Amino acid sequence: MVLAIDYDGTTVVEWRLMADGVERTRVDDYRPTMYVGAPVSELYGEHGGQSPRVQLPARGALTEALQDLRTFLAGQAAVESLSVGVWRQTFRADARPVLKIECREIDDVRSVARRVQQFGAADAYTCYNVDVTRQLRYTLETETDPAPDTDVRELRTLELGFPAHESGVEALPKLTVDGESVGSTPREVVEAVGERVASVDPDVLIVDTAEVVPLLFEAAGEYGLRPFELGREPGYTQLASASTYTSYGNIGHSPARYSVPGRVLLDRSNSFFVHEAGLEGCLDLVERAGLPLQELGWASIGRVLTAMQIREARSRGVLVPWQAWRPEFFRSAATLDTADRGGTTLAPEVGVHEDVHELDFSSLYPNIIREYNISPETVRCGCCDTPQVPNVGYSICERDGYLPAVLGPLIDGRDAIKQRIRESEDSAEIAALESRSAAIKWILVSCFGYQGFSNAKYGRIECHEAINAFAREILLDAKEALEAGGWRVLHGIVDSIWVTPASDVDEEERQELDVIAREVSAEVGIELEYEGAFEWVAFCPRRGGDGGALTRYFGRRRGESYPEEGVGEAVKTRGIECRQDDTPAWISRLQAALIRTLDRTHDVEAVVGELRRWLTRLEEGEVDPVELLVTQRVSKRAEQYRYETVTVAALKRSKWKDCALEPGQRVEYLVVDDDATGLGRVRLGHESLGRYDVEWYRREAIRAAESVVSPLGWDRERIQRTVSGVVEPSLGEFG
Repeated sequence: MVLAIDYDGTTVVEWRLMADGVERTRVDDYRPTMYVGAPVSELYGEHGGQSPRVQLPARGALTEALQDLRTFLAGQAAVESLSVGVWRQTFRADARPVLKIECREIDDVRSVARRVQQFGAADAYTCYNVDVTRQLRYTLETETDPAPDTDVRELRTLELGFPAHESGVEALPKLTVDGESVGSTPREVVEAVGERVASVDPDVLIVDTAEVVPLLFEAAGEYGLRPFELGREPGYTQLASASTYTSYGNIGHSPARYSVPGRVLLDRSNSFFVHEAGLEGCLDLVERAGLPLQELGWASIGRVLTAMQIREARSRGVLVPWQAWRPEFFRSAATLDTADRGGTTLAPEVGVHEDVHELDFSSLYPNIIREYNISPETVRCGCCDTPQVPNVGYSICERDGYLPAVLGPLIDGRDAIKQRIRESEDSAEIAALESRSAAIKWILVSCFGYQGFSNAKYGRIECHEAINAFAREILLDAKEALEAGGWRVLHGIVDSIWVTPASDVDEEERQELDVIAREVSAEVGIELEYEGAFEWVAFCPRRGGDGGALTRYFGRRRGESYPEEGVGEAVKTRGIECRQDDTPAWISRLQAALIRTLDRTHDVEAVVGELRRWLTRLEEGEVDPVELLVTQRVSKRAEQYRYETVTVAALKRSKWKDCALEPGQRVEYLVVDDDATGLGRVRLGHESLGRYDVEWYRREAIRAAESVVSPLGWDRERIQRTVSGVVEPSLGEFG
């Protein structure tokens, strides 16, 4: 396994995991490579049609335009060498001569690509293999396998815990090593970390925030503790600065990224996969995606999926386009109106329903892609004239597409992992398998949406539309089959459907759900799985509107036991407050208690009575302020907000405390006086906490209670009147 790949100008340093340690190799002759090929008009035609028949030069010869470009680039300092390669520029095109450019340094690739774009007409050339990430590029071009070799030895890890909101050398005593406090002064902490790193010799450093890296080196310099090393050689490298980004309308914040020589540095605050799937899941993806662990640690789902697609494309001799310049094919307005729709949703029946069953299509979108051969080069291929996509009429090529080839092993791999989970009785093995399953799940969940992403390397909007068209038809077919079998559909959304026995159908005439599921699975080619039975399910109404909310419901699973506190696996919840990460812990516990009361009593007045008891403890000051902390992701700087909310007050207080937050970061605060103005409305999570604003948290508690009792017809005003008045308790309130 190549554990780490460090760049230093024209030199690459490889760190390989060996049986007896780590081997360092200096590579001086590596040259990153890019390609330049024919313009888009020669690949897809002027109006997005199929590639016209272009008279190609003899194999090994360049077109006149590429020869002119070669002359222009020859002798430039950033260019090491120029030659001719033969590659396919698209999945539908034949291999043809392209200009191969070896650059002197990794940072020269983009500068050379920009010069190509500036030479000649704006659309005269297409560039390839330009923005491939550093470690992935190296492993691809040198045919290096980044996957871990478990026959060598297990990876050694070391974890450094540090509060994300802390900064400055004086905060170092709060640092922990593998969960243990290691010192009461910054000097003691730095010495202890250095000693632990030296004794463990970890291959992977897992940190709560990478900001601890420069902080430790700063403290080491301040106290004269030299040499101090986190890597296998002195020093560290900042790979990227902190930045704010926008993704699908949401504001996010990416912390600064760092690396240390010879070790993988994983930052929990900047790693989706470490957070969702742990190290075990990350290592499984390294093997499946071929993306080195260094990069997978900070990569997004789309970047990992792109790495998989790049490897499959290269195996087929296809280059990686720099920009997503593939044009959309012409479509009529009527076709656009039909195609530009999402998945099917069936509005839920508001209320509490008993004897409910949930069925799900297994990995619906990925399986649609594989079952129906949906891929950018197969949809509207031009060589087949069979309108296979329901209601849209797009044709799908008979030749195997590359996208099903990418997703097929993931689908089968996850199914195999889930089967092993069902068969295993080893808790440690189950935990590792669940991590691997979670990592794959996120790739499968995102593969559909990525086809409609404008910057996807191999995305195409017609694929996105075709997948949705099949999904709509499949869910409607399942609905019809279930209703014909004697079941009433309560709710359906994209790939899930909830049913209850139809009251006008005798039990002996009703088909078993597993029989219907097998029939539907056989018809559509995708397995309809029985997810589980519920004693009852409550579908919530939309706030401020009519009808049911599509993704706000909760239900008591049949056969599951409650944990000592909360609801655990006994209750499935979606969209309500206890599922939202900005909800204070006390509010989440309150809502769980109300759901348990509803399940025990089936009495809405008993639920409100339980709420009254919780509010009494709140009003009497018996709630720990730590349990009332609100954690909110902010989308702007404090001065950019128009209204003075408590979140804005927290942002201003953070700035006042010299720990200003950037858009996309999270602020943690306690509301102490909502009627106050300025900084006194809140206290930050790391400050000394005391009193809290009872009325503000009372309103939040009633809002959470409304989610529980609104399916039974109670709104916030009625709850407020009931808990504020003098009422006789109902019998259901007494356990």
